[in-house]
Amino acid sequence: MRYAIYFTPPHGDPLTAAAARWLGRDAFTGRPVERPVVPDLSREELAYFTASARRYGFHATLKAPFELAADETETTLLGAFDAFAEALAPVVLPEIRLSQIDRFFALTPAQRSEPLDSLASDIVVAFDRFRAPMSEADIARRNPEKLTPAQLKYLQQWGYPYVFEAFRFHMTLSGQVPAADSPRFRGSIESYFGSLLDEPLVIGSIALFAEPEPGAPFTVLAHRALGRMPQRKSA
Repeated sequence: MRYAIYFTPPHGDPLTAAAARWLGRDAFTGRPVERPVVPDLSREELAYFTASARRYGFHATLKAPFELAADETETTLLGAFDAFAEALAPVVLPEIRLSQIDRFFALTPAQRSEPLDSLASDIVVAFDRFRAPMSEADIARRNPEKLTPAQLKYLQQWGYPYVFEAFRFHMTLSGQVPAADSPRFRGSIESYFGSLLDEPLVIGSIALFAEPEPGAPFTVLAHRALGRMPQRKSA
């Protein structure tokens, strides 16, 4: 079993619903979702180019997947997750954009957000006690030879190379798309998501995802709004 702390909007959010159809799977229920018909892209091509992203579900990584430390349990992790979410404040990204990063497409902030960077860094540090040490095989899967010295140090110390100043918030919409297909693929994304790409993105929740066994799809184990919920007044 592996766990990860991701951002994904609430289940009923229009962006979440649109992304589930695009990827072909709902990370909240774990069920397949019928893919849309989009211009200039067949359903078979859409399934092929989104295969890697579909397994993880629509998300942005805050704490990369990890196995539990020997002295922790899912119960203690969930307790810390609930308490941490309650202590946080939402972050608003005024504008998001469609970007291509190393040939895969993702939604990213239009401008760097210090509050978001701070939130991500706090999560990396706060939940590291729950992470079991990485094996040599775990490290090898991250292609350490392609990392900068700083990224390699982060991988060894925090279990993920892209943290702190190397962190880049992104919500993945595809695997790697060849350069020849990129303009067509970009056009299909923009046509399908439409005005959703023009809306601010509120980071108002965090989600604990779980992978029950190696290679299995990740699903939402817990989804919590940020900040203390107002207490209901008694009659």
